[in-house]
Amino acid sequence: MTGTLYHGQPNGPSFTVLAAAVEKGVVLDRRPIDLVAGERHSTALPHPLEVDHSIEGEGPVLVVDGVAMTDSVFIACYLDDIGTDPAIRPADPYARWQMMAWCRYVIERVAPAAAALGNAATPPPAVPAGIVSADLAARWTQAVEGKVDEAQLADSRAKIVQAVEKLETQLADGRDWLMGDFSIADLETHAWLAGMRAIVPDAFTAAPLTDAWEARLRARPAVAQALGLATVPKPETIWAPGPEINRWG
Repeated sequence: MTGTLYHGQPNGPSFTVLAAAVEKGVVLDRRPIDLVAGERHSTALPHPLEVDHSIEGEGPVLVVDGVAMTDSVFIACYLDDIGTDPAIRPADPYARWQMMAWCRYVIERVAPAAAALGNAATPPPAVPAGIVSADLAARWTQAVEGKVDEAQLADSRAKIVQAVEKLETQLADGRDWLMGDFSIADLETHAWLAGMRAIVPDAFTAAPLTDAWEARLRARPAVAQALGLATVPKPETIWAPGPEINRWG
């Protein structure tokens, strides 16, 4: 399989896919792009509906045989199917449901909060041309203009605190990884929380299990290799307007 991966710095959804590819031994034609500069919307990338209206807003794009795939968890599932062992999804149906339910929590609750806080901390310089999604274009404009909803940011900080509390609870039985065995859930959770240590430090002040889990994660060769692809000193500070804040809270 020859695939072309357009990706940003190893933070957020790009980290999940980069680490999953290495973990599974899948060699991809990597095409680093500047997500903050809006290169995802250039004519160099394919623009099918999946790309233009991706739920991640600004995430990686994997193109295989002319078909573009988006959204990091789903790309990681694809890589799990085509890559080498061991699997990064549980084989047991119920355990697999648990992993996907956890990932959905991260996608719908943690990722939008992290994206909002990250963009407020380091806003992008300009709104790129070529954004098809009106909603995403509006979020780019708000980020560039520094239009910050303080109540939304407070809610986002609370969601990061809740996410770390959920991690502590999940790890409390002594397991090394969130689903028992290492899985996509570990990658996706780290992807969105890594940059929150500097922005919401209080969430991590009493989280020893989370600290130990992150240390184990960073020690994995695939994760270290993915993080080593960074072209900036602190990739966890690089954000582009991403998942939309849930309207239902």
